[in-house]
This record gives sequence, structure tokens and C-alpha cells, in this order.
Amino acid sequence: MPPKQDKLIIGRQPLIEAINAGKAIDKILFQKNVEGESIGAIRHLAKEKNIPIQVVPIEKLNGLSRANHQGVMAFVASVVYMDLQQVIDHTVASGEVPLFVMLDGVTDVRNIGAIARSAVCTGAHAIIIPDKGVGALNEEAMKSSAGALELIHICRVNSLLKAVDTLHLNGIQVFTSEMRAEKNVADLVLNEPCCLIMGDEGKGVQPYIAKAADQFFKIPMAGVFDSYNVSVATGIILYEAMKQRMK
Repeated sequence: MPPKQDKLIIGRQPLIEAINAGKAIDKILFQKNVEGESIGAIRHLAKEKNIPIQVVPIEKLNGLSRANHQGVMAFVASVVYMDLQQVIDHTVASGEVPLFVMLDGVTDVRNIGAIARSAVCTGAHAIIIPDKGVGALNEEAMKSSAGALELIHICRVNSLLKAVDTLHLNGIQVFTSEMRAEKNVADLVLNEPCCLIMGDEGKGVQPYIAKAADQFFKIPMAGVFDSYNVSVATGIILYEAMKQRMK
């Protein structure tokens, strides 16, 4: 299903004006081999605002709209992306203990929506996502979250590893699940500043990111089975965090 026209920004100058006006942009599409001074300006703004750029054939743009797109289109974001450090500062200044969720390679928007819903219900402060390799926070994600994506800070970063560094610099420990881990989730200290890294159900958390984690844990299972769905697993862990914090 093609996106609604009010969710698209079509053309070079309209996109430049939208970014300068502070409009939240999910992704920019460039026609392959597109050139021009304004293209350079858009690239500069995209880098400055941490907006992903995707190069596509002209047929892709023509399929999205029949308007004169000048080789450039962008998707309007359904959520407003926040700066990670600002969210950390705001959380601490509010007298609260940071509880964040980082998503690595979670591409199913229904899972992302369900994770956001659990995050809001259990008192988490933010969801951290990469600018590439994660499901778009579109209308389907919003619907799956039952509006929760509008109630929690979403931090989009260009490097999850750098985000982990930022968390560590602010005294926030990072935990990630590993089926072979010795420690159960209930053994973690989750009433202190922490971030949970949740990975793709097939590949899990990328090794170089997992290596930066402070502790590994597992969610115990009664029977022999593959694993929990990522949104269910996240809900279990967040509930354990809320339970510890309520004490």
C-alpha cells in the first residue's frame, strides 16, 4: 500500500524547507545518480540531523507519487526523534533512574509497536534505535503500539556502539540476553540505571555490540523450545525491572 501523500515530502526545496523548519523526517530517498547543488545541501542537512538516505531507481519514486519529485522524496516521521544525551539528562534531572531499551536489527514493526507498549506500561524512559536496519516507525508500528510510541522518547542514533559508549559515560549499565548465559534475568540488578539490548530473533544482538555489554543473562523456559518472541521477551524483562523498582 503506497503511503499517504501527507506522509511524503516531494521535491528538493520543499524537503530543505521542511528539515530547516524542524520537521521530523524518517528517511530520504534519492534517485540513483541524482546531482545538483541542492542535493549537496540535502546531504549536509541529513548528516547534521541524522536522517538516513537511501538511493533508489526512478521507478521507485514514480511509484510513490506522480508529482514532479526532482529525484528526491522523503517520508515524514510518525514520531519525533530525540537526542540520547538530552533524554538521559532529562531523566536524571527528573529524579528518575534511567531504564532504556535498545533495538538491534528488529525489523518487524509489529514487534517494535508491542515493545513500545510494554516499555510505557513498565515505566521505561526511552527506546534507542539505529538509523538503519530497524523497522520503520510508521502507521502500522503506531497502531501496534496502541499509541505508546507517542508516549515514550525515541532516540535514533547512527551507531549503536557509540550509543553504548554514551550510556556508559553516564553511568548506565548495558545488559543483553544470551541463551547460554549462566545468570537469569531475575538475578540482574535492574533498579539501577540500565539499558536492555534486544536483538533480532534470528541473529540476535550483533557480536561487536554484545561484546560491549556489561552483563549477559537468559530468560528461563519451562520446556525445550527455540526462544521467546522478541517483544514478549522484552516485556518479561521490563516487568522484572518494574517489579524491582517498585520494591
